[in-house]
Amino acid sequence: MANAASEAKLPRLYWPAVLLFAILAASVFYFRPPVLASLRALAFDTYQRAAPAPPLANSPIRVVYIDEASLAHLGQWPWSRTTMAELTDKLGEAGAAAIVFDVLFAEPDRTSPEQILASASLDRRAAVLQALGGARQTHDALFAAALERHPTVLAASLHGQTTEQPFPARAGVAVAGDDPGPFLRDFPGAAISLPELTDAARGVGFMNWLPDGDQVVRRVPLLLRSNQEITPSLSLEALRVALGASTYVVRASNASGATGFGAHTGLNGLQVGPLEIPTDAEGQIWLRFSAYNPDAAIPAWQVLSDDVAPETFAGAIVLIGASAPGLMDLRATPLDAAIPGVELHRQAMEQILSGQYLTRPDFAPGLELVLALIAILVLALSAPRFAPPTNAAIGLGLVAALWSLGFTLFTQAGYLLDPVFPTLAALVFGAGATTYFYQRTEQQRAGIRRAFSQYVSPSVVRQLTAHPERLKLGGEVRELTILACDIRNFSTIAERMSAEELTTFINSFLTPLSDIVIDNGGTIDKYMGDAILAFWNAPLDQPDHASRACKAALQIMARMDELNRNWRREAEASGRAFEDVRIGIGVNSGECCVGNLGSEKRFDYSAIGDAVNVTARLESLTKVYGLALLVSEETRRQAPGIEFIEADLVRLKGRQSATHVFTVAGEHAAAPTHAAFLDAFRQGRLDEARTELARLQEISPAALTRLYANYAERLAAAGAAPPEHWDGVYDPERK
Repeated sequence: MANAASEAKLPRLYWPAVLLFAILAASVFYFRPPVLASLRALAFDTYQRAAPAPPLANSPIRVVYIDEASLAHLGQWPWSRTTMAELTDKLGEAGAAAIVFDVLFAEPDRTSPEQILASASLDRRAAVLQALGGARQTHDALFAAALERHPTVLAASLHGQTTEQPFPARAGVAVAGDDPGPFLRDFPGAAISLPELTDAARGVGFMNWLPDGDQVVRRVPLLLRSNQEITPSLSLEALRVALGASTYVVRASNASGATGFGAHTGLNGLQVGPLEIPTDAEGQIWLRFSAYNPDAAIPAWQVLSDDVAPETFAGAIVLIGASAPGLMDLRATPLDAAIPGVELHRQAMEQILSGQYLTRPDFAPGLELVLALIAILVLALSAPRFAPPTNAAIGLGLVAALWSLGFTLFTQAGYLLDPVFPTLAALVFGAGATTYFYQRTEQQRAGIRRAFSQYVSPSVVRQLTAHPERLKLGGEVRELTILACDIRNFSTIAERMSAEELTTFINSFLTPLSDIVIDNGGTIDKYMGDAILAFWNAPLDQPDHASRACKAALQIMARMDELNRNWRREAEASGRAFEDVRIGIGVNSGECCVGNLGSEKRFDYSAIGDAVNVTARLESLTKVYGLALLVSEETRRQAPGIEFIEADLVRLKGRQSATHVFTVAGEHAAAPTHAAFLDAFRQGRLDEARTELARLQEISPAALTRLYANYAERLAAAGAAPPEHWDGVYDPERK
């Protein structure tokens, strides 16, 4: 609904305040607090999970796992270097374009004879070697020979401790444009494989990851620095060796064709062989992950057992890495909580080979800021014109549009556009504007509240402020469920208390009962001394009004047990005698006239009608039966989720027809016997009824004791003076 009045009376500082908010939002965006980066990463993760990359068709990448099955076949890790040499030879002889080890061989093979004999005396060592047929090649030498025979790449691990060992670069690096060094993270030390193994390999690349603060890998570095020297990643080096390239070409800002415009903005991309790879300013690429499929990898034991066709590896880049959980080479990605690290190398190389990159283009930050400002402007224009629900719909529509735009750019162009900042800007501004206009509206309504609060109940005030047209006498006819509750032994209680104590007692009784009524959506009609009258289904529609009223009644009964315990403690503390407070509750459903009833000068929101009278009579009947609750047949019919048992068939005052009344008795084990008794009683089979009643009185819960005593009295009266016409109906007026 349009809000023209609010728009016409906009305060003079409204638009300056909007401008100030826009400036503050732009400032926050410029300084990029870490929380925004974390939320942006989660948004990109959402895109990844919604649309993971499809597997690369005819992928030239093969993965050989050091998995649990291979450990079971070949023994615990690390395996003998002779085993690694055999694995290398089998892959090389099958025609692998590059054999890449995602593991370090930093220590000599402990199974090699010279390592086993290292602690033996010279005489014993010579005797063993002579028995073995003289000097033999070490296992590491055998592995090194295999590495040299084939196109192999070994891994290195960059770290923060300074070491004398330089990174063993195998390729040259040519730089076009600015020096990329300041933009690449530098590690002073490097852990590499044994020198004889490193010298034999054609390539060496680092296997480091740079996860985000939540330890999730979203980007992979292709270049880092080790002691100020640019070093390639294992994935990049594997591609270089497979392509037979000898040099990396690194393109940075202000290179030919690069858009630096004199500013030093970092890297733009790099080239290896014929492959052009766009990177971010820090030499990293975003990975668009595909679903992890462990079945696509080949266990190492199968390769060594010749269970894999040689053509599987012909012309392929073969990655060898650990997948066994005990080897601790697991990484978290947006799609998986833990996958083998070698899988990240595979996905990085497949993305490079496919040419399908995820990029965060240079225009993304500017576009995100513009979208945030547009969202603020749209909400600033709509806030004074429309009601809060409409403004909420507009705000949600803007948010949906932002996320849809981001997801479309992600799936169609591979662009990473952050919807989080524009969303937060829209939500914060929308919440602020809504709160402001809500307060203005409340100030206008406060005049109505002040004018009428001394005449009508708060619930009616709320209705009048929302619908001033209802400010007139009269009402409407609608079906209500009415609840009446009264204290049974109030006179006895009042005699033992002073006026002040009695007031405190009444308040402590009515307050929790009122809370229960309100919590269940009821409207309190009035208080009558120690009694309370409430109804449901007005002023608001409540299709389940009967169930709500019955639930409120049950909660009141349960609350009375707690109240009695508290009152007993208070009475004992003050030296007074105490008798448990008993209540009677009547609940009935029917048509009533409900509305503003009273005089022209003073009226209240109330209900009148026969249904209200029936409720009062049900409440009064609880005294006769010694029950805490009586519910009419109509209410019971509309509250199917609550278990009732029939209490009696009663002819209420002023009515010709009899009314079925019901109560609750928890899990009444004798319910079938109770039903059989009522049938016999009403059919006039009085002897049978006496037999069933005797059984009930033995097994019935205490709550029904007085009810069955009432039936016993009526049976006794019928036996002493048999009536001419027996219908089993209880008539309180003829008692």
